[in-house]
Amino acid sequence: MDKKNILLVDDHEVVRLGLKSLLDHSDQFEVVAEAGTAKEAVEMVEIHQPDVVLMDIRLPGPSGIEATEEITKRWPDVRVVILTSYAEDDMLFSAIKAGASGYVLKQIGAEGLIAAIEAACRGEALLDPAVTQRVFQEVRRAVKEEEAAAFANLSQQEKHVLVLVSQGKTNREIADALFLGEGTVRNYVSSILAKLGVSNRAEAAAYAVTHSLKQYIDK
Repeated sequence: MDKKNILLVDDHEVVRLGLKSLLDHSDQFEVVAEAGTAKEAVEMVEIHQPDVVLMDIRLPGPSGIEATEEITKRWPDVRVVILTSYAEDDMLFSAIKAGASGYVLKQIGAEGLIAAIEAACRGEALLDPAVTQRVFQEVRRAVKEEEAAAFANLSQQEKHVLVLVSQGKTNREIADALFLGEGTVRNYVSSILAKLGVSNRAEAAAYAVTHSLKQYIDK
């Protein structure tokens, strides 16, 4: 089996030496180059075309995240695994946005690091267990914000009407439920269709269900 080529990027030589010693003892990997800055990292990728780059975030000058972004844009087949001591949310999400295939903490241990590199070589994404929960929390928060924004233009009364529309209620039934005139309900429905950019009640109902309208109704 051909060994996978690895580039080590860290501004601390002793860290690179430790990583090189670990990886050179593996029959799966070969460290083909090292770099101590973002600029050197990009240059080494251009020269050696490694399979995986182990990238520290905090480098002198441009950060490892900036290097990751340039590398993944110029060489999409090169996988970048962030290996860092820092678990801050802003660094984590910036690294993901930059195209990193993995984000692991230096405390991960030898077996965990090998597993992370193996996953990157298979084209998989991997997050350190210490940061995985925060990623899911951020995803859930972003989804909720997107859902809430879907109804930002509707008044509270229009949301109540839309909930009943999504339940298949007629204008008369909605009017009775909300103590409104049937003509008023018709006006509300027309306004809702226009604001949501849909053409009929069925599309409005589907929109309400898809974006989980009920949770945005004031009790």
